[in-house]
Amino acid sequence: MFTFFKQKASNLYPGYFALVMATGALSIGTYLLGMVLIAKLLFWINVAAYLSLWLLNMIRLFSYFPGMAADLTSHTIGPGFFTWVAGTSMFGCQLIIVTNHYQMATYLWGLAILLWLVIMYTFFSAVTIRQDKPAIAEGINGAWLIVAVATHSISILGTLLSPHIERGQGVVLFSTLCMYFLGCMLYLNIITLIFYRFMFVKLEHSALTPPYWINMGAVAITTLAGSSLILHAAEWPLLVEITPFLKGFTLFFWIMGTWWIPLMLILMIWRHLYHRYPMTYDPQFWGMAFPLAMYTTSTYQLSKALRVPFLTVIPRFMIYIALAAWIFIFFGMLHHMLFKKHGDGSSASITM
Repeated sequence: MFTFFKQKASNLYPGYFALVMATGALSIGTYLLGMVLIAKLLFWINVAAYLSLWLLNMIRLFSYFPGMAADLTSHTIGPGFFTWVAGTSMFGCQLIIVTNHYQMATYLWGLAILLWLVIMYTFFSAVTIRQDKPAIAEGINGAWLIVAVATHSISILGTLLSPHIERGQGVVLFSTLCMYFLGCMLYLNIITLIFYRFMFVKLEHSALTPPYWINMGAVAITTLAGSSLILHAAEWPLLVEITPFLKGFTLFFWIMGTWWIPLMLILMIWRHLYHRYPMTYDPQFWGMAFPLAMYTTSTYQLSKALRVPFLTVIPRFMIYIALAAWIFIFFGMLHHMLFKKHGDGSSASITM
């Protein structure tokens, strides 16, 4: 049994915690929309996924450390490690909203902050000082935006925890506000490079991988982080003072995320129908499931934060699209795990 897990861990895709991110966001969205049974089923699936991924990553850390270190310092693979942060935070949010467990969520928030510090400064230091840097066409992809997603996920979890903190509530909300603005800065910087790569560098259809959906998903979670702060504004005077700014800034990011959806759909059609690129399972597809689920959840919360109930029309039909995408990818993952033959030529960096 240990040999089996060790084999799976040896080439584990660093961004696999996107599975936890997608499942957590979808569970929260279904819960908010009254689909409680589905939300709780997704919660238990996420418990199994979160613990399994930690087990596999700990095996890889202690048994294959050089490979993991090389991945963490890679321009193309390294950003995937930020799913560890976002997955941990989203699981914590899921614990609060779906099961009302605050104590474990508090521990997960602390773990997410620690992971954020280690991964953030290891990755950015390594890619800054390395000598053999790739060209922008090879070095930048949608996965880089998980840096912003991870930052905003910590903001959201801290904001949800703030009403249940007896001492230092103002400090917690100040830190979540800072993480919100930091995530906004990171998104705007990185999306500028990605937009330049889209518009002015040749883009092969094979290079249009599912993580590019995080172009939309990153602003969806930005919307959720801003909406959470607005909904908790009464807990801290400074938030009350800047609420008008937060409302405008959050709406700005939601509009940006909405703009991305038709473009990403068109590019998917161009890749898979026009160029007939096979749609076989790849763990990177969780980078598409997460944005769809997060857009659904964030739009619902934005409608409450801005007091515009007509916006709830969007999540009430988007939830079914997000569910369909999650089910399709989940069963693709199960088929891949159960029936994939060892040594079939698949890329080692994306196997599980």
